[in-house]
Amino acid sequence: MFTSNDGLCGIGELAERAGVSVKTVRFYSDAGLLPEASRSAGGHRRYGAGSLERLRMIRSLRAMDLPVSVVRRVLDEEDTAGRAGGVLEDAVAERLRAVGTELRALRWREAALRSVQECPAEERAGRLRLIGAVTAPPDTAPLVRFWRGWLPPRMPARSVTAFLERAVPQPPEDPGPAQVLALARLYALVASPCDSDEPTQPHAHKAAGARAAAVLYAGLAEAYDLAAVDMRRDRAPYPGEALDGFVDAYASAHGAADTPGFRRVLARQLAADPRIDQYWELTAELVGPSSGRPEPTPGSAHDWLLAALEAQSGTALPA
Repeated sequence: MFTSNDGLCGIGELAERAGVSVKTVRFYSDAGLLPEASRSAGGHRRYGAGSLERLRMIRSLRAMDLPVSVVRRVLDEEDTAGRAGGVLEDAVAERLRAVGTELRALRWREAALRSVQECPAEERAGRLRLIGAVTAPPDTAPLVRFWRGWLPPRMPARSVTAFLERAVPQPPEDPGPAQVLALARLYALVASPCDSDEPTQPHAHKAAGARAAAVLYAGLAEAYDLAAVDMRRDRAPYPGEALDGFVDAYASAHGAADTPGFRRVLARQLAADPRIDQYWELTAELVGPSSGRPEPTPGSAHDWLLAALEAQSGTALPA
């Protein structure tokens, strides 16, 4: 209850009770969020009994960093329905998503700064330039563009999407300095693949058409998953279900029979194929735990299966 006889109060009293400045009350009034009950004979603003609670509500909404336009919609809903409902719920959810993005960006910036701080003094300028290319929060679009150029042309969109889900690592929410550095090096690698000593286009891509490539990559994905199970158990490469699926993927894509001779030829061909080992090594550093065994990647699974194929076929692969 206000002190005046008519139950109204001036802008100064309202501001004092709400713990805000007169300028703030005037701003909300002019924005249409806090209606005046009347004006005094001298033209001064007068506010009704509900103004204090309304002003406190406005302050609470603004404290959550909701824009004035959203605050107005919340208040309008409360005026109409007698309570804040869906508009407030949606606004809070949207703000939570935004805060999550902001926090993730801050964690990446902190890890990036630590990476620069912890490296030798003579390397800091180069490290800073390298890490400066990584957005915060990070964007995987450069990696996606690299793989889209690497995959066989006219490969079905569904197959491309399935491959990208495996090949493009998702950066961790709370990275360490080493993970920020790994992503920065991935950015540098895919930005100038021609500068790498490792060519990027395997022979199998040239031999298979678009549909055959889709069959190949679907089969390889299943084989990599099976191999990853054995890799997590520290099993050495061996002929088994994973290798059978691996070979069958190539045989099906090229319309060939899975014979011992085919396996020997395939082992030699894959051994001679261009490799992008650095990409997979950096991927393992990015997504793997800070300590302990690295998580299998499609690249490391491919190497495991190729070693199993070599052991079975007796084909000597280069070290």
